[in-house]
Amino acid sequence: MNIYNYLLETIDKKGAAYLILLDPDKLDTSKLEKFIQGTKDANVDGYLVGGSLMLNGDFEGFIRKVKQLSKLPAIIFPGAINQVSSLADAILYLSVVSGRNPEHLIGKHVLSAPLIKQKNLEPLSTGYILVESGAPTTAQYMSGSMPIPRDKPEIAAATALASEYLGMKLVYLEAGSGAQQTVPNEMVKAVSSVCSIPVIVGGGIRSPKTAREKVDSGAKIIVTGNFFENENNWSLVKEFSDAVHKKVPITT
Repeated sequence: MNIYNYLLETIDKKGAAYLILLDPDKLDTSKLEKFIQGTKDANVDGYLVGGSLMLNGDFEGFIRKVKQLSKLPAIIFPGAINQVSSLADAILYLSVVSGRNPEHLIGKHVLSAPLIKQKNLEPLSTGYILVESGAPTTAQYMSGSMPIPRDKPEIAAATALASEYLGMKLVYLEAGSGAQQTVPNEMVKAVSSVCSIPVIVGGGIRSPKTAREKVDSGAKIIVTGNFFENENNWSLVKEFSDAVHKKVPITT
């Protein structure tokens, strides 16, 4: 399966795609089967798999388990160059274009490219834009990059457009895991209005209403992760999915 085409087709059919981030460090594998089943029943479109540190998680084993439990795409969301596995369907080939740290613009990519080719992974080149979210985030700290100020949508738009002109297939507006504030709707609108490639929005999205606002503002892929690390929130997956899939009639 060509994952990029799958995402484009899903966006065309449903209005937007909904992906859930699975962090092997934070989601107990003993509960994974129950959670995965719930996401399939809720019409989720796929999974991002990855974490910033991987202190406790078995990355390879975790992806294997996800693929055993679901036929939905598992896309690596790498926090480091060692997070590469042939068991996944694709990998977000992230370049932190909002910052000026050369290691995260091209340096790590030179080291990881041979591994990705060896594993026969589909690379999804992605302009990764960190956005100020009210407090320092893990992504900001680990990348050593300053986020774009939340009140500067024009900077985000120009940065995203530059990413597209450099040949990237996706733009990812990231508030960060557990962000206090989401990416502003005005910024999503500004970026989506100048870009012809899909805009991903993630970080701090804690309600279906907020997810729908991002889609209505022009986001084509919505990502949630931290919110569903709390098992008490699992029953809301379907509501999030329905909110994102604006072209799909809601069934009860």
